Amino acid sequence: MLYNLLFPLADDIGVFNLFRYITLRTGGAVVTALLVSFVLGPAVIRWLKSKQAEGQPIREDGPQSHLLTKKGTPTMGGVLILLALGIATLLWADLTNGYVWAVLTVTLGFGAIGFVDDYIKLTKRSSNGLSGRLKLIGQIIIGGGVTVWITSLSEGALSTGLALPFFKELLVPLGWFFVPWAVIVLVGASNAVNLTDGLDGLAIVPALIAAACFALIAYVSGNFVFSEYLQIHFVRGAGELAVFCGAMVGAGLGFLWYNAPPAMVFMGDTGSLAIGGALGAVSVVTKHEIVLAIIGGLFVLETVSVIVQVVSFKLTGKRVFRMAPLHHHFEQKGWAESTIVVRFWIIASILALVGLATLKLR
Repeated sequence: MLYNLLFPLADDIGVFNLFRYITLRTGGAVVTALLVSFVLGPAVIRWLKSKQAEGQPIREDGPQSHLLTKKGTPTMGGVLILLALGIATLLWADLTNGYVWAVLTVTLGFGAIGFVDDYIKLTKRSSNGLSGRLKLIGQIIIGGGVTVWITSLSEGALSTGLALPFFKELLVPLGWFFVPWAVIVLVGASNAVNLTDGLDGLAIVPALIAAACFALIAYVSGNFVFSEYLQIHFVRGAGELAVFCGAMVGAGLGFLWYNAPPAMVFMGDTGSLAIGGALGAVSVVTKHEIVLAIIGGLFVLETVSVIVQVVSFKLTGKRVFRMAPLHHHFEQKGWAESTIVVRFWIIASILALVGLATLKLR
């Protein structure tokens, strides 16, 4: 909004020329989202507590310690993330950029699905919310519609092409198969973050690390000079998503303030589904879907642990892990929650560095 209102006045008021720079607006989005979180956070948490007398329903088949340590903590904290992210993006991004609206649509759409899921859990006082089938159908409809939108905004072969890391010019033409591919990325990323969200601070830090990485990726992908230097595909207009990713970083940091152990609020499906969908959408626009699997490798590991556990139990009647997702396995082994969280943060940081290295290793 500020860009659209103030930059046109730059010829008369020189200082407004600063708003042309994506880096400045990205920094502004980080600070704004952080401030919104700090200002609105206490009120949002009080409101959530007033509506949730007993807090988030705890899984009876989960770690028994959670029945004591997590009981009474409100959920739906993702509302705060979405407020901060949305306000900061609308304030600092170029609102004529179609990619911004496409990614916002995925974020808010998946967030709405998560909100319904959380609401059902609270009203039924059960850890079972919206059925997995309905949740998946909703995500596929939103993801498919937005993918078609994104392809209409992209130029030439980029619209339906799959870029591979470590290769300079290679672009695999997927044609109409690009739509189901992108939907898999969006839905997979969304549910992977959702599965990881099981301990205080566990999901939000890897998510904001991934968002910071994709702020850089979006910026260089949308800059012709940098994309040529790095020999990655130039995606006109993608640079504006750096502002969106910056807003996600600020919103994530602000939420972490309240979600740090012991958590005052949980993000719930409202936040986790939205964040994962947002990361997936940015990766689709910037042609770095496979790099997302590297940068967000922690989310992949958590998801794979669930798949392996389910398949193993159905085929052999035996479990590979003491409990899935993976973080619960280590809880059952006696690791302290803080130990698991910090070590998983370290793993996420290492994987992020490996993912960023693909930008140069061509």
